Amino acid sequence: MLDTPRGTRLHIGLFGRRNSGKSSLINALTGQSVATVSAVPGTTTDPVYKAMEIKGLGPVVFIDTAGFDDEGDLGQLRVERTEQAARETDIALLLFSSADLTAETAWLKQLRQNKAKIIPVISRQDMLPDEGQALQAAVTEATGLRPLIVSARTGRGLAALQEELLRALPEDYGEISITGDLCQAGDTVLLVMPQDIQAPKGRLILPQVQTLRELLDKGCQAMCCTTDRLAAALESLKTPPELIITDSQAFKEVYAHKPASSLLTSFSVLFAACKGDIACFMEGAERLAALPGSARILIAEACTHKPLHEDIGRVKLPRLLRQKLGDGISITVTSGKDFPPSVSGYDMAIHCGACMFNRQYVLSRVRACREQQVPMTNYGLAIAALLGILPMVALPNKPK
Repeated sequence: MLDTPRGTRLHIGLFGRRNSGKSSLINALTGQSVATVSAVPGTTTDPVYKAMEIKGLGPVVFIDTAGFDDEGDLGQLRVERTEQAARETDIALLLFSSADLTAETAWLKQLRQNKAKIIPVISRQDMLPDEGQALQAAVTEATGLRPLIVSARTGRGLAALQEELLRALPEDYGEISITGDLCQAGDTVLLVMPQDIQAPKGRLILPQVQTLRELLDKGCQAMCCTTDRLAAALESLKTPPELIITDSQAFKEVYAHKPASSLLTSFSVLFAACKGDIACFMEGAERLAALPGSARILIAEACTHKPLHEDIGRVKLPRLLRQKLGDGISITVTSGKDFPPSVSGYDMAIHCGACMFNRQYVLSRVRACREQQVPMTNYGLAIAALLGILPMVALPNKPK
């Protein structure tokens, strides 16, 4: 479980003022000294991520954040990091520690906008004269939510909090498939995987590993080859594969060899549906060719690797865009979590498959583009559109 990638884990974030008991609570929930506990306000600076396995929840990652009441220039930077953590949070523990509920009420609204499930908590029961009863009543009256009262020091209320975490699980948690309805048990699936210099030596990249594992779990017969061995792989099969999955950058070559009866898709397209909004991405891809020659395009990738020769996001995709739209377009590339807070200055946003991010965080970017009326698509769909084969690309069923 500890080897489960962070992007597939349930994200549980703790939010509250400085010294509200966030770090103590995360230590109590994990049973480890994960976060530094101190009486000095502002001890937690950047968000602390701790991967754990919780009975009933499975693999999760706890996020201990800086106090949202931090002050000064440095404090503002910490709050911005906390806001960023909120966008990837599936379940938010919102800690109440003061009779002044102004900040907590504002954050309650923000977390709701981010579509997080919210559990209100008073975490320092053993330090309050009335064991938190008055504060609980005030929070309930102001927000309509009745917070749980717990003590990280004594353990009181932790069992109830864990039960509440189970009840707050997103409805589709653990049910979203990578390949969806494109294949089923007994199907032969051919994975065409170019081993370029971005793939670590001796290893496969994460989307390939996760897709291959799901195919095995489904009971599919998975066959792998590199692009130069595609023809030989197809000839070795008695019947054509039901599905071919390839890297988006190899779409053109693979499509030229694809048997008529075989479905074709890419790892990037599969992850676009698994991690994001495939309908939104498809609509954006269909609008790509109509962009003006002066279009401003944002390319966002989740990985933070050093740019390499023939990098898909920095070289190959921009090359295809310029071939289609002309040299007058301007392209901005971001990596990791450096997604601009405002995208209104762009005519199109193109996102990678986001295997490193959780679905909640990718959907927060989709919402930002929608709210600012900027079309958004995905690497695989964009490449297919630019190559003129978008209608031939198979899409998995849309996640619930």
